[in-house]
Amino acid sequence: MLGLRRLVICPGSRSGPLAVAAGILERKCNLQLFTCIDERSAAFFALGAARASGTAVAIVTTSGTAVANLLPALVEADKSGIPLLILTADRPSSLKNCGSNQTVAQERFLTSACRWLGNGSLQGLSTMSYCAINLLAERAWVEAHGIPSGPVHLNLPLDEPLHITAEDLQKLLDTYRFDCPTKPKKLDSVNIDYLGCEQFGEIPCFTSDQPGVIVVGPWRGSNLQYPAFIKSIVCFQRHTNWPIFADPLSGLRGCSELKSITTYDLFLDKIPADIGIRQILRLGPMPASRQLQQWIKKTGGSQILITEGDTRPQDFLHLAQQWSGGFSAWCNCLPEQFWNMTSNSTSLDINSWLQCIEVKTQNLLSQNLSLVGAIREPSLARILENLIPTDWPIMLASSSPVRDWENFTQNITPHTVEGFRGSSGIDGTLSLAMGLTSIYGRLVLISGDLALLHDSNGWLWQQQISQLKGQLIVLVIDNGGGGIFEQLKIRPKSEGLRYKSVMDFEKLFTMPQSADHRILAAAHNISSYVITSAENIKSALERAYSQSVTLLYVGTNRFYDAHLRQEIRSKVVPIMKQHLP
Repeated sequence: MLGLRRLVICPGSRSGPLAVAAGILERKCNLQLFTCIDERSAAFFALGAARASGTAVAIVTTSGTAVANLLPALVEADKSGIPLLILTADRPSSLKNCGSNQTVAQERFLTSACRWLGNGSLQGLSTMSYCAINLLAERAWVEAHGIPSGPVHLNLPLDEPLHITAEDLQKLLDTYRFDCPTKPKKLDSVNIDYLGCEQFGEIPCFTSDQPGVIVVGPWRGSNLQYPAFIKSIVCFQRHTNWPIFADPLSGLRGCSELKSITTYDLFLDKIPADIGIRQILRLGPMPASRQLQQWIKKTGGSQILITEGDTRPQDFLHLAQQWSGGFSAWCNCLPEQFWNMTSNSTSLDINSWLQCIEVKTQNLLSQNLSLVGAIREPSLARILENLIPTDWPIMLASSSPVRDWENFTQNITPHTVEGFRGSSGIDGTLSLAMGLTSIYGRLVLISGDLALLHDSNGWLWQQQISQLKGQLIVLVIDNGGGGIFEQLKIRPKSEGLRYKSVMDFEKLFTMPQSADHRILAAAHNISSYVITSAENIKSALERAYSQSVTLLYVGTNRFYDAHLRQEIRSKVVPIMKQHLP
């Protein structure tokens, strides 16, 4: 084994030999084996586990449409740089293009999202030598953990007979020697620190005596690289005095060593373009904030985008020079002249001005987001941030939860915050959370009602999470449909019959559903608690901490909450104008 520790297997006959092999490795080599009847859910679970562990998780499926169901998770894995190993059983070439049942061109289904496609012998895997199979496996493992990491597809034709007898299987177990290493094989290609700066081209550089800002998006590097990243950004900010706009998925919010601006989405669109900022350092993918994106675009100036080994173009604004060798390596390669220069007074003034706006805006949020009474979604983000212990990681579903966390939390406590914004889909939310839980041991998922409903098969993982003694708290915010669409300009201010004759907004956008999440949870033997006011959130969480998988149900009003968000934005404007430099 090259280091594979976790494998998810879906049912099927053609994949029977792979399932038997997985079962043997579970017993002989302590391979952690999960089972799932839904290939789409299986792939998202593996994606969550791979994100948390930093190493590839394998998925085994049978042939046919089973393979097609893997694509949504692989799209996210590709965009987010998460390693996955896909093992799909297929028919041999003798059964292709001749009307054989369950025979499709599955080797082409996943190519758009995969780092590499490896094919077994078209005549069947049994015709390959041990050396050839081993080389196929080794390359797949290396490709999955390359720069950037991502999904790899091994399409494996298997000819009949597919199933060994119990007696022959026992003989195999008695005579075969299993090589089970205690540690994963070290791959130098995983860590970009092994590569010199010249590998990624000429080093772009700033002048540290000119004002600038640092924009940090979701972390996409490896777990091993993150400590060096934190150390480098602390050093860089201390030297330049540049403020940091930190995305909630960057891991920087709540870091006491950094001076981060976290309410930028509430006021940046009102800041004049020319306030003295001449340089913008962008680290990783662009944060989700549209206001931040528009401000970067109108500010212009010299911009450098640093990615953690991902050489794919990441600058959709077309304003920055991209360098892909990683931020820590970039700092190490900067000329001595940069570190000898001192930041000027304008940098200090801009940083102080933005920090003042941050403090005043946080005070405004504290005054306007009630922590008692009826639950409002912006208030909920602020309450949960303070109530959830820091040793409980948090996953934010795409759509409103991640945006409310970005805009309305205080960011004074360091939480591990996960989100999957590579493609920002909602189609595997619950399974992703289950996969994260299998590694972290405990997790709080904050999800909207449509995102949770979209992946209701994810509840099937609860039994295996329970066996691992894991704990998952799922807090669903039910606002009767796609509440985020209430913030669209196309949303009518009144729902008169005249407007409805032109467009039914509810039908076309919010799409409220009648499914009851509490009943769905109960069908899977999962306890649920209804939270009716801000005051009883704490007690509901405390009850959930002692259980394996729990659903906390919160009902909100998307109409009122959309108005509250806009009202807060309007109140931030005077604060910003009052403190213009």
